[in-house]
Amino acid sequence: MGLFYSPYYGFGPGMIFLLPAIILAMYAQAKVRGTFNKYLQVSNRKGYTGAQVARAILDRNGLRDVDVEYIGGYLSDHYDPRVKVLRLSPQVFNGTSIASISVAAHEAGHAIQHGVGYVPLTMRNTLAPIASFGSQAVWMLVLGGFILGWTGLIDLGILLYMAAVAFQIITLPVEFNASSRAIEQLEIGGFITSEEIRPSRKVLNAAALTYVAAMAVSIAQLIRLLLLRNRRD
Repeated sequence: MGLFYSPYYGFGPGMIFLLPAIILAMYAQAKVRGTFNKYLQVSNRKGYTGAQVARAILDRNGLRDVDVEYIGGYLSDHYDPRVKVLRLSPQVFNGTSIASISVAAHEAGHAIQHGVGYVPLTMRNTLAPIASFGSQAVWMLVLGGFILGWTGLIDLGILLYMAAVAFQIITLPVEFNASSRAIEQLEIGGFITSEEIRPSRKVLNAAALTYVAAMAVSIAQLIRLLLLRNRRD
């Protein structure tokens, strides 16, 4: 079963909240791809690659134990705090565009957060496994509760899903802070000129919108679950 359909209630209650959130998520995905692709065609004036920028920012902040690695995929860039590895996609690792160095600096920002013990990041990392399980198990538990008539099973599913919602909420300050650190590090390190700051911000702001949309979808889903639960009663 998908997130939108219930065999008991058709499209069910709560779709009035969910549909706008889904539309926002679709817009955010289109926005980040469009902005990234646009500035992927604009070279930074000093010719740095994303890998060079990431390495320099990490070293400047005393994070020489964090490795920078190449990873396949499109917009697959991320920092893995478990093994202290910053992974960059082909377009970012080898790219010399504004988009490339902006994304690289953002991921380096996450490594800096980890290095200084940034509390929201620690909270997000702690919630991650519970949130992942909750988002995968929620509908199995909820539908199982409806079929078996066990309200407690529905409540368990909703409780686990709340961890996923909390994860999305705490992700916002983590991502915005990483972007702020990125711009600061790009300026301090002399990787971008004053004219390049604005396009760099556009790349990072477009990416941030996807996290806002993800939070909106998760909250709307929670509202829908609660309405389904109340309807059961």
